[in-house]
Amino acid sequence: MNNNREHNEKKRAMQGVGAVAPEPFRIGSSTPYDFTGRNLTAYGGLLPIATMLDKLGFQSLVEETLTVKRLTRAMPMYQFVLAMVLALYVGFARLNHLRFLEREPMLMGILKVLQLPPQSTLWRFLASLHLSVAAQILKIQRVMRQRVWEAAHVQLRAVTIDTDTTVHTVFGHHMGGRKSYNPKNKGKKSFQPILTFLAETREYVAGELRNGDRPTGAQIARHLESVFAGLPSGIETIYARADSGFYCAEAVEAYQKAGARFILSARKTSRLVNELKTAQWKRSPKTEADGLCEFHYQPEGWDKAYRFIALRYQKKSKPHPAQEPEQYQLFENAEYSYRVFVTNMQDPVWFLAWLYNQRAGAENLIKEANNDAGLAAHPSARWAMNCIHFQLAMLAYNLNCWLMLFNREEAAKVDALRHTTLATARLKFLFLAARIWRHAGRVGVSYSHHYPEKSLFQRLMRRLRTIVDSKKGFIPVLAVALRC
Repeated sequence: MNNNREHNEKKRAMQGVGAVAPEPFRIGSSTPYDFTGRNLTAYGGLLPIATMLDKLGFQSLVEETLTVKRLTRAMPMYQFVLAMVLALYVGFARLNHLRFLEREPMLMGILKVLQLPPQSTLWRFLASLHLSVAAQILKIQRVMRQRVWEAAHVQLRAVTIDTDTTVHTVFGHHMGGRKSYNPKNKGKKSFQPILTFLAETREYVAGELRNGDRPTGAQIARHLESVFAGLPSGIETIYARADSGFYCAEAVEAYQKAGARFILSARKTSRLVNELKTAQWKRSPKTEADGLCEFHYQPEGWDKAYRFIALRYQKKSKPHPAQEPEQYQLFENAEYSYRVFVTNMQDPVWFLAWLYNQRAGAENLIKEANNDAGLAAHPSARWAMNCIHFQLAMLAYNLNCWLMLFNREEAAKVDALRHTTLATARLKFLFLAARIWRHAGRVGVSYSHHYPEKSLFQRLMRRLRTIVDSKKGFIPVLAVALRC
């Protein structure tokens, strides 16, 4: 017997979201296309940058610090600076490349303008700035670093600073270009910038654009003073490492004055070679060297004797190419090759050699700044413009480091803190397709639900939006502090 009500009633329609279509999109040569999409951006990852700068008071800091007397019409001074920094962060190192971002919706929304001014306007603004603006931008980075450390709950008591130089070959008549040490382009004029990084957080601390001559002792000491002034408060112990280019009495005095524990690679001299010949050598089981020694030695012009440590290596039968320049980190005589360091630390020789070897990470950071942050792209032949562009490029580099501090794992330690390069960060967090919408007076950004790093992006935005400035400083947005 059939129940008419049971068999004749219509079934209720499914109210839930239907399943994803099992068939893939088929795109080929005959696929139609149009240009009717509006407010689409390829740089959706600029939203965290804008949030961080807004919460940390970057605009008021720039307007209070930079002394720009030129009256601008196209945009306010702050928007000019922010536009150049964000362009460097995105990957456009040249001023004429900004024409590709002329109507980029995300960038225009952050700058609150309808379109960017032409290249000539940006160039004239940069040319109007005085050389002192470069030092003021470095001061802005110092203040921002202190605010980031407070908000990201970074409480490092011991830090390691790595100082090094690099070579920027210049083609043309650039002010400050000199024919000096340039292994890749011998005989070409170049600059030799000097930079210092924090080994723990990979941040750029201080630096300057220099001419192609080797830095003098007074210039090295002045640079180190700016480095120590740029470190955040609360640091108790400072370790310092540098190569033989900084081997001088002025650098040692600057380290001693700041109370830093330093290790420097020594430069080859005849007196130092004689000390190595008369030293008492021992076996070195904890290093790759064939022997080690230590002695106290006072170089000519130094105020007192310091501890020197040395590693020696048996020379191989293979002849050394005569055309290669002599490397002071590894100089040699008829029988052995040597690595010699001067230090004020009392740790074992094998440990100090290992500690110095970790300085190689600074060379990778310099390479990242040159290739990814646009540090080597000097916009003009004028010295002041290039010095200011140098600091803007390093500010863009630091933006990535600061974002990584906010996006770290809650219980991460310094030893396990991985560095995400600017090139990788662009691929993971910056180059995000998004749509900017406006509804009922509100503006929002919509991302793809297929974004693989959605959870990390949401965690980063949640932390950045909870940044609060109090009377005693910024309140930490992470419960667990980052310590050594």
